[in-house]
Amino acid sequence: MSFYVQFLGTGSALPTARQHPTSQYIFCQNRHFLMDCGEATQIQLRIRKVKIQKLDAIFISHLHGDHYFGLVGLLSSMHLLGRKKPIAIYGPELLEKIVRLQLEIAGARLAYDLIFQHIAYDFEGVVYEDNVIKVSTFKLKHKIPTHGFVFREKEKERSLLVEKFKTSGLSIQQIPDLKRGKDVVDEKGERHSFKKYTRKPKPSSSYAFCSDTAYSKNTIKWIKGVDVLYHEATFTKKDKERSVQTKHSTATEAATVAKEAEVGRLYFGHLSARYDNANQHLLEARAIFPESFEAVEGDVVKL
Repeated sequence: MSFYVQFLGTGSALPTARQHPTSQYIFCQNRHFLMDCGEATQIQLRIRKVKIQKLDAIFISHLHGDHYFGLVGLLSSMHLLGRKKPIAIYGPELLEKIVRLQLEIAGARLAYDLIFQHIAYDFEGVVYEDNVIKVSTFKLKHKIPTHGFVFREKEKERSLLVEKFKTSGLSIQQIPDLKRGKDVVDEKGERHSFKKYTRKPKPSSSYAFCSDTAYSKNTIKWIKGVDVLYHEATFTKKDKERSVQTKHSTATEAATVAKEAEVGRLYFGHLSARYDNANQHLLEARAIFPESFEAVEGDVVKL
């Protein structure tokens, strides 16, 4: 699998025996990302056999504890395991102050650099980009400044038709151009179409993370057409009043966002500890958006 998401924690503020605080591992073509880092995330990573030393970047949506209380512990464990490679941490400006203060009080000196990338509350746009993936952030609607994230895989290279290429008379140095969709010229000056020697790549995929938030039209604009959406669904309809008070979403609202954004699949999580299961959430969500599923800890979603 070249692009997938694994749910590590799918609970809300109060952990239960069934659900841990929010965290997700995102893998895309040898890029390793962590989305939020609630309490005990490092234990979940170990249980799921994710190699924490491979993490390239950590994204923190906001500063409610169930989304970042596990961060300092994870960073400390990376140090104990001998990490030397710097790690980038994207999140609110105050996050850096919190983390560095905790490390200072503990007398901890990490053997690697923490590269904090501050995300201002009113900022929306690209925060990370390389030749494989682009990560954008956008404002959510919660009680404190909170951001959602969308991970969009860039267009993949075309696949080489090896047998045809062998008889083309072209040099191997021209393969990269062909795979990037560029025509090439041979030693005789003849032009060769990339379409003759390559096949179309597999479609690129996209994933969006939206937690914590009330229903927001702004979200729909940013996640339009993604293949998979994770959206919080803290409450069911009968607790709608509580969702308004806390600026969280119901399962119905999460499904409405999925429908209006025309996404491929919806996975909902961040369920309140008051619910023993997600049965009612599923019923309410699928009434609006049939391709709705509960985000189950440990499950891997292929994009």
